[in-house]
Amino acid sequence: MEKEWVKIQSYTDALRGEIIKQMLEENGIPVVLMNKQDSSFKFGKIDLMVNADDAEEARRLIAENESGETDEN
Repeated sequence: MEKEWVKIQSYTDALRGEIIKQMLEENGIPVVLMNKQDSSFKFGKIDLMVNADDAEEARRLIAENESGETDEN
């Protein structure tokens, strides 16, 4: 049975999407990046997709990661 994939985030920066993808995969969450950007002009979005069962955990990890970036410790 195939799992349902859901979009949980969109990025315009490919590097940012790859960083988040790697972080989620390191935490055991399978991820797919769907690059919808124009190949010549690099405008458009990159959708981060996870299995529906992992969506809540992925959102939590992304929020923790983003809040940690603003800390100056």
